[in-house]
Amino acid sequence: MALELYIPPCVDEPPHPNHPPSPERPLRIHIQGPLVSIQKLLPGVQFCYDDWEKPFPQAAGLQLAELAFRTIYGRPADAEMGENLTVCDEDSAWIREPELRMEIDYYGVTFDHRVPENEADPEVLAVNIIEMEEDGGKYARQHFRVEVDPKEYLGNKVLAVPRCCQKKRGTTDRARINSDVEWRVRRTTKQALLGG
Repeated sequence: MALELYIPPCVDEPPHPNHPPSPERPLRIHIQGPLVSIQKLLPGVQFCYDDWEKPFPQAAGLQLAELAFRTIYGRPADAEMGENLTVCDEDSAWIREPELRMEIDYYGVTFDHRVPENEADPEVLAVNIIEMEEDGGKYARQHFRVEVDPKEYLGNKVLAVPRCCQKKRGTTDRARINSDVEWRVRRTTKQALLGG
């Protein structure tokens, strides 16, 4: 059974303008976290680890983007309202040294909401998914300005925290995320020109 993705209310007063964002505001959204947490949100989702065979975007990326959109905006994206989710980047990494070369333990996806096609530097919302079961909420208490009770999450929901509610301020998020998307666009364009 899939667990709920839960984003708590903003701790700032007044709330940060992107927590929650206005549905009309163009926004590039990046959500990432431990693979074990993402698998709780999307049980049975398959990941392709081979860079040569990996489709873009992966099915997992599309599903995570749709789930994040529903959680952030309180409803699914509506194509008739011009709300086409555009997955524009995804990344995978290792938190720990992998036992096998072809496995990951951290995954993220970036998608655009109402961002004009040629906009190179849109506003960014960065959200971190937090695994609560492995450390009993220790990481969340150390790094987030949100009060957490791990018992509320176990087997029930998965915590996700926007950057505004984290102790880390994320001053480079916009530049980093937009740069990653630009790199993906260049790579995809080059592959298309080379016929693969």
